[in-house]
Amino acid sequence: MATLRLDKFLALSGERSRSEAARLLKSGLIMVDGLVERDPARKIDPVLQQVTLAGEMVADQRLQYVLLHKPAGVLTAARDHRARTVMTLVPDSLLRRKVLPVGRLDKDTTGALLFTNDGELAHRLLAPGRHVLKEYHAWVEGALDEDDVTAFAQGLQLSDFTAQPAQLTISGVSAEKSLGVLLLSEGKFHQVKRMFASRGHEVISLHRAAFGPLRLQDLPQGAWRVLTASEIRTLREAAGLEPGLPDPSSSTRITTS
Repeated sequence: MATLRLDKFLALSGERSRSEAARLLKSGLIMVDGLVERDPARKIDPVLQQVTLAGEMVADQRLQYVLLHKPAGVLTAARDHRARTVMTLVPDSLLRRKVLPVGRLDKDTTGALLFTNDGELAHRLLAPGRHVLKEYHAWVEGALDEDDVTAFAQGLQLSDFTAQPAQLTISGVSAEKSLGVLLLSEGKFHQVKRMFASRGHEVISLHRAAFGPLRLQDLPQGAWRVLTASEIRTLREAAGLEPGLPDPSSSTRITTS
């Protein structure tokens, strides 16, 4: 995330002016990462650094948007007493801002996972009628063929629902296994695996390369990054929201049980 002046951060994070923030700094009540800081021009990274006022953490009121490259072997859950979750992969500074994953990836699935504390955006992105595209790369058993491509495009009948039409591209094929690139807008439980299984192809490995307009690019597994302003605008447009950044004080927060 881009750095910003400490006095500006203090002004953005509460009901105070830049001059009031400067007075607080002069008083010695402000600490950055445990050390007293009096310089209003000090540059900080609000995501990675902790700022306190009289011993209490200054809450950055701006909404947070983070993309994680989820590795295999971790659960997409806010908490679990028996297994490691994706929450262990983001820093405490973000957890204190109540960011949560938007949607789920199976434990053995890797790829793009959005975290935010913008409840309105999360709700819109997950709404059944929103149709936010996801891109999956799936290695499956057996040889995919054009009949599979046609079946996916027509919408597959599963045991409890009919999947919406999806675009399957065969990226590699052999007698033993194939690589399929799948674009779909739904996200029901185990849906991608069930769709391939309905065609006789068990999924060997599954990776989500993109969530809406967000792509991992060269982000390593287990790493995260803050979204750019351009990505946030595009994501909000995909969710049917105004492209401008919302007012954090009026935004719905994500809740979890």
